[in-house]
Amino acid sequence: MTREIVYTPLEKPHFEEVIALGNAVQGDNYLSQASLAEIYQKSWHDGTNASFVALYNNKVAGFRLTYAHSQWQQDEWCTPKAWPVPADRVCYFKCNTVDPSMQGAGIGSQLLNRSVEQAKVQGAQAGLAHIWLASPGNSAFKYFSKNGGQLIKKHPDKWRHASMYEGYDCPVCDGYCSCDGAEMLLVFS
Repeated sequence: MTREIVYTPLEKPHFEEVIALGNAVQGDNYLSQASLAEIYQKSWHDGTNASFVALYNNKVAGFRLTYAHSQWQQDEWCTPKAWPVPADRVCYFKCNTVDPSMQGAGIGSQLLNRSVEQAKVQGAQAGLAHIWLASPGNSAFKYFSKNGGQLIKKHPDKWRHASMYEGYDCPVCDGYCSCDGAEMLLVFS
């Protein structure tokens, strides 16, 4: 199956399928046209795009959304003093999603590798992610750890604000989201 997967930078024609897959896997209102357009703009630095999609039979089977190191700002969920690289050289891995029927084929790792390579071209030395610790079987944490991510800090109620004020509907919580997020850093070699 992996030989039939085509990896390509995220472009606007992919938006509809990326939104549908993201909301199906991550929860209703996780992505919208407006939020994805903003993410897409933040993916770029010096003419290089760090976000990717995986296509299977010309359909989006997965995606990796990555903010360029110059296109995002740290917030209360970040601990830059604990990062072993300069904070202004850290890109942000916003989201990695693979269609559940395609999981286990290495698509997520391939998407991450491609984003890392482009982030390096952009000037990043590492990538930060907030990993959803409530993913089925804690698969998100296992995947990011397997790919070299190191735990920096756990953050309780990471997505609560989004569920209360931005319309995010967590797929595992009743009512407002109370899921923990793991701040993880992947240092590039």
